[in-house]
Amino acid sequence: MTVLAFIHGSLLFRITWNHLPLHLTYSWLTAPGLDISFVVEISPLSVGAMELVAGLSLIAQFYALGYMEKDWAIARFYALLGFFEAAISGIALSDSLFLTYGLLEMLTLSTYLLVGFWYAQPLVVTAARDAFLTKRVGDVLLLMGVVAVSALSGSLTFSDLEFWAETAQLQPLTATLLGLALIAGPIGKCAQFPLHLWLDKAMEGPNPASILRNSIVVSGGAFVLIKLQPVLALSPITDGALIALGTATAIGASLVAIAQIDIKRAFSHTTSAYLGLVFIAVGLHQVDVALLLLLTHALAKALLFMSVGAIILTTSTQDMTEMGGLWSRMPATTTAFLVGASGMVAVLPLGMFWTMRRWLDGFWEVPWWLVLILLLVNGLTALNLTRVFGLVFAGKPQPKTRRTPEVPWPMALPMVSMTIVTLLVPLMLQQWQLLLSWSSPSLDTSASSFNAFIHQAAVPLLLISGVIGVAIGAALYLYGVTKRPVQLPWKSVQELLAYDFYIDRLYGLTVVLLVSRISAISAWIDRYIIDGIVNILGLATLGSGEGLKYSISGQSQIYVLTITIGVGLLVILMLWQF
Repeated sequence: MTVLAFIHGSLLFRITWNHLPLHLTYSWLTAPGLDISFVVEISPLSVGAMELVAGLSLIAQFYALGYMEKDWAIARFYALLGFFEAAISGIALSDSLFLTYGLLEMLTLSTYLLVGFWYAQPLVVTAARDAFLTKRVGDVLLLMGVVAVSALSGSLTFSDLEFWAETAQLQPLTATLLGLALIAGPIGKCAQFPLHLWLDKAMEGPNPASILRNSIVVSGGAFVLIKLQPVLALSPITDGALIALGTATAIGASLVAIAQIDIKRAFSHTTSAYLGLVFIAVGLHQVDVALLLLLTHALAKALLFMSVGAIILTTSTQDMTEMGGLWSRMPATTTAFLVGASGMVAVLPLGMFWTMRRWLDGFWEVPWWLVLILLLVNGLTALNLTRVFGLVFAGKPQPKTRRTPEVPWPMALPMVSMTIVTLLVPLMLQQWQLLLSWSSPSLDTSASSFNAFIHQAAVPLLLISGVIGVAIGAALYLYGVTKRPVQLPWKSVQELLAYDFYIDRLYGLTVVLLVSRISAISAWIDRYIIDGIVNILGLATLGSGEGLKYSISGQSQIYVLTITIGVGLLVILMLWQF
């Protein structure tokens, strides 16, 4: 079915190219003052996003034929992958915020089921639970925003919301609260601070699911954020929050990644980092850059996780300290890793370079802090990728890597195919007219000399940052300037980054502790006060009934006397009250 979807999507993409969007409306619930309809948008953007989902899902499913070959629950795994694909494809086509919210809930559920696929392992169960609950925090706030924007705008269609936002006159507090509620869901879906811990734990799931999770699942939340950008722009505070959260996640996750020993976790943090850059682009109202970031990152990261899955399958470990010398034993995997790593950073002429160049040398003013963020993230990512290559592929073989063969063809074929696709990204961008030529104009002559300098020097500095990152990584892990380090030289810094700035422990001492104490107090009140009152009433009723049964004689005059006395007492009480 995914093959048919991919073929159909490719034909539909050609048909819809250079055509105006088409909206298909399906009425679901109509009542006085309420009209909830499901709206589907057929446009080059939505169809292209759906085609990307179908293509990567097809690659992951083919790849899973080899990776999950000996798993007894492979049928359940493919059913969950189909559920996964349906939810993300629906998000790509949906023009209804209400429908999109329901699809995001499907995505949360499918994440829980796929992360907990090997449910016999306690760590897997814990990871699935944490991923589900973390996303639920953002989903609840997003639901509040959906209800609020429906009441304010009278519509839940993205197209209508865009027109409404152009003329909306909201109080600053209302606009801010609305914007913060709407970005809460994408924060959870895209693993952004402070709801970012779930993606690291979600690596306990099968690797074919991690391919989709780190490439297009996180992009689904960002795609919703991009569609909501006109509404979010009503509040400058919301834009500032997007930039601040994106900056914190991009820099923090890039630092955390270089201290990880688990190979999947070393790459999951880079996913959060690049989605942080997407948040910054949306906060700066540069939606086209955000979309390019999602495309180029998704393809490169999918290829990286395919090579990671091949390494894990052949070595039976995820610990990079137990690896080494794989480059000569797994040439296809090594090539895939190198191409995917090059596509992740600004390496000429691959896709991420053109995306970064469009951002830094486009038709808008580039703030100096953005240049510093991109240089830092690009350099740290290059250092991390070189570090992983040095620990896994270079050096002497370890006991678990001495006899590792290349992966079987069901895994090698999709991996080689994705390698070719990643190399062809610049040609695709050129075909879609998304590349800036070298003679593209920058800022006008009225721009300050500082901004002009940034535009001229930003792209060379970006290339230099990548070279510096690779040089440092190569000096430490490839050419043996020092003994190949497994950890950072400073133990305190190593632990700070390895434990993600101790945010998990901070949550345990604050939010988790507060919730557990409130739950304990609530349980005590329920057991000893609420249940106590009910139990006392029950015992009183039981005791009075037991006592009255001995006073029953069966004579009617006794009953009449009892009723008369009771009525008399009631009358006395009523007269006494008045």
